[in-house]
Amino acid sequence: MLVYEFKLKGKQQQFNLIDEAIRTALFIRNSCVRYWLDNKQVGKYDLSSYCKILAKNFEWASKLNSMARQASADRAWSAISRFYSNYKKKVPGKKGFPKFKKRGHSVEYKTTGWKLSEDRKYLTLTDDFEIGKLKLIGTYDLHFYQIKDIKRIRLVKRADGYYAQFCIAVDRKIKEKPTKKAVGLDVGLTHFYTDSDGNKVDNPKFLCKSEKSLKKLQKRVSKKFKKGQPQSNNYKKAKDKLARKHLKVSRQRKDFAVKLARCVIQSADLIAYEDLQVRNMVRNHKLAKSISDAAWYQFRCWLEYFGNIYGKITIAVAPQYTSIHCSSCGRQVKKSLSTRTHKCICGAQLCRDENAALNILAKGLSTVGHIGTNAWGQNDLCLDLETSVNKSAG
Repeated sequence: MLVYEFKLKGKQQQFNLIDEAIRTALFIRNSCVRYWLDNKQVGKYDLSSYCKILAKNFEWASKLNSMARQASADRAWSAISRFYSNYKKKVPGKKGFPKFKKRGHSVEYKTTGWKLSEDRKYLTLTDDFEIGKLKLIGTYDLHFYQIKDIKRIRLVKRADGYYAQFCIAVDRKIKEKPTKKAVGLDVGLTHFYTDSDGNKVDNPKFLCKSEKSLKKLQKRVSKKFKKGQPQSNNYKKAKDKLARKHLKVSRQRKDFAVKLARCVIQSADLIAYEDLQVRNMVRNHKLAKSISDAAWYQFRCWLEYFGNIYGKITIAVAPQYTSIHCSSCGRQVKKSLSTRTHKCICGAQLCRDENAALNILAKGLSTVGHIGTNAWGQNDLCLDLETSVNKSAG
C-alpha cells in the first residue's frame, strides 16, 4: 500500500466544510463506540449497519458519504479489535480500552464520494457537504495508477493547512544484489545508533535544538490567553505559530528516520535490532524527553517497512543483557550507564555500544522462525551471512 500526500488549495469556505465533515466523522466514530459499550456482542458489520441508523436520526450526519461513515465505523472497530487482541495475548499493563475522542483531524472516503480530474491535479468531493473542487499541490504523479487502485482518500487537517492522502493498493517490491553483509544495531541517546562494525550515527536531537524557540512561542501563547473570555485573534495567531513549530520538529524527526532506515536496509542483507518497549522506558521522567525525541520506535517501523520492500531480513531481538555480556567470551561485565567502555578480563576492550551491537547481531543470527522477520526465503544467503560474520570476528 502506497500513500501519496498532496496539499489542498481552496477557499476558506471549503476548508470550513472539511472541518464540518471531520466533526461528523468523529461523531460517528464515538457513537459506534457507545453502541459497542451498550451491546458487547456486536461485531464489525453491526457497526457498519448502525451508521444507517445514525444517518436517519441525524440529518446533518447523512451529509457525509455512506462509505465515509463506514470508514469512521471501521476506526471504532479497529480500537475495539485491538483491545480484544491485547486482552487475549495477555499484554502486560493497560489493554487499550476504546475511549471517546475529543478532537478529530481527518475524514476518510473509500471508493465513492470523490472524483479526480483528467489531468489528476484537482480533487472534487461529491457528497452532500458540497465541498467542491480543490487543487492538489505536490510532486507525485497519479497518472501511473488506475482510479480503481485508489482504495481510500483521507482529508487531513494540520497546523499549516489541509492535505489529501491517496491510499493506493500497489505491491511495491525492489530487487537488489545481495551484499552478503549482516549488521547489528544498538540505539542510544549519545549516538542514535552504533552498529556491529563500529560505525556511529549522531543523535540529531531536533526537539532539544528547537526547545528555546518553542519556549518563547509558548510564552507568547500564555501571555495572550484570557481566562473566561473569548480569545483574541492575536492568541489564535500565536497558537498557530506554536503548532507549526511543533509540526516542523516532528517532520524533521520523521525525515531523519526514513532516510536513515533506507540507507541501513540498502547497506546490509540482515539487520538485527533491539525489541525495545519504548512505552515503558519513557516512564523514567529524567530521560523521557530524550527518548521521545530520539524516535527509536519510528526508526524501527521504517526499518521493517523498507525491509519488506527490498526483501531484506529484519530481526528484533530481546535487549536483555546485550550491554553486560562480553561479545568475545560471553562473560558478564556489569557496568553503570556512565561507563562507556567495555573492558573484560579476556582482553576485549571496545566501545560499550559496539559490544552491545555485536551481541545483538549474534542473537539475530541465532533466531529461527521470528514473526517480525522479512526474508527472501533463501537458506544459502543465511549461510553466507553467518560465514562472513565469523570471518570478521576471527
